[in-house]
Amino acid sequence: MQLAELGNHLDTLLEASRLKDYCPNGLQVEGRPDVMRVLCGVTASQALLDLAASDGYDAVFVHHGLFWKGDDGRVTGFRRRRLRTLLANDISLFAYHLPLDVHPELGNNAQLARLMSWRGEARFADQELGWIGRPEAEGQPAREIARALATRLGREPLLVGDGERPVRRIAWCTGGAQGYFEQAILAGADLYVSGEISEPTVHLARESGVPYIAAGHHATERYGARAIAHHLGEALGLEASFIDLDNPV
Repeated sequence: MQLAELGNHLDTLLEASRLKDYCPNGLQVEGRPDVMRVLCGVTASQALLDLAASDGYDAVFVHHGLFWKGDDGRVTGFRRRRLRTLLANDISLFAYHLPLDVHPELGNNAQLARLMSWRGEARFADQELGWIGRPEAEGQPAREIARALATRLGREPLLVGDGERPVRRIAWCTGGAQGYFEQAILAGADLYVSGEISEPTVHLARESGVPYIAAGHHATERYGARAIAHHLGEALGLEASFIDLDNPV
């Protein structure tokens, strides 16, 4: 299919213009005009781009792209190497940050909920990025949810606060969303799950009585890009693959 057609489809599907973000969403690097093969991953790292080049992909789709607000705009070092890989091989790069987090079916939050059998019932926080609802088994202690996350994500999470607290309302937001912890508490959560943790998070968990689980930025955000790969194959007939490059964060 045509690159422009693919870009229009993704922009419409993920409502790229709806959210205020700190990066450009959509086509970040333009490659060849025809696209048949798309490689999907979490981040536009050199390792992912090298795989796309060596395996003959036409385009790359990621959650974390190349350009961010506040970055040094000079094309040197690792930025030069990444761009050179794309441009030298005529590969396009699509990146969708917050739009991939919030999509009700394919997004990171929706896909994490599906993996964990959590039932989303409402949204909270800035631009309704956070989700809140019911855990797989209502009333189980927070430590059991941490244990389930470890099993299904393949990564040991960090639980702070009261691990014995029964969880009937669970809130979550993938990636680096520890800043929404207080809003999750105000929304009525018995437990909040995100990817990362900061020093103040520990004190808030202890003082509020609401435990917090840091389950990994990469670990919680693998599933949106994987869902997009499946969608591109099913809906558009493209050869789309998802590659999970290990990241301990």
